Amino acid sequence: NQGAAVDKYRIGMLRDAFGDQVANMTIGDIRKWMDQRKWKPGTFNRCRTVLRLIFKLGIENKKIEINPADMLKHKREPDGKTRYLSADEETRLRKAILAKFPLHLPELAIALGTGMRAGEMYDRINWSCVDLLRRDLFIPTSKNGSARHIPLNGETLAAFQELFGRRRGEDPIFASKRGGKRLAGARHWFEDALADAGVCNFRWHDCRHTFASRLAMAGVDLRTIAELMGHKKIQMTMRYAHLAPAHN
Repeated sequence: NQGAAVDKYRIGMLRDAFGDQVANMTIGDIRKWMDQRKWKPGTFNRCRTVLRLIFKLGIENKKIEINPADMLKHKREPDGKTRYLSADEETRLRKAILAKFPLHLPELAIALGTGMRAGEMYDRINWSCVDLLRRDLFIPTSKNGSARHIPLNGETLAAFQELFGRRRGEDPIFASKRGGKRLAGARHWFEDALADAGVCNFRWHDCRHTFASRLAMAGVDLRTIAELMGHKKIQMTMRYAHLAPAHN
């Protein structure tokens, strides 16, 4: 496919630049080489993903011990086309998470099924906000200060039920395996899973865009989407208008 062909081209660029010295590359070498390319943020981020995967494979094969590409910061890309997960990408991502990070699979299901911001999901909600009987999630405060309710579909409800069973209803909802401390976010596993799945140019926040995009494609009106997303202004929701069936 086209994505694989582009990745192959990027790998060829690295081979031409570093030859057999890839295993000995330092973060300084990588930054200098990438800065010389003068790439746009999107191109930089996709090359970063390829690099991380290359070094990750090297670690798994015991060729190297550290991944210097982990020290490359993801560059913020300008607002443009809304990025959402395709059905094929979701299948690959779920498979990758199940293979190496199975305990975190409910987190993805909840993010995709509720559209919560990362701060709301990991910092604000507790079990008192989740009504498993009524299939309702209450967000007590959002980015703009307004509370909202989000109905839980079957898959999202099952994810919450799994987490409830693990913790026997004790807070926090999203807790570390050791110590039971509240997780600060998904970065410690999500980026590796994306690389394993070959899903590029996708951030955790794009799970929120995926939630809204799928609602729009299912014919849900923009006002309802805005309420579920916690948007203060309907203009924020208009980015999904083109996905509505009437526009296709």
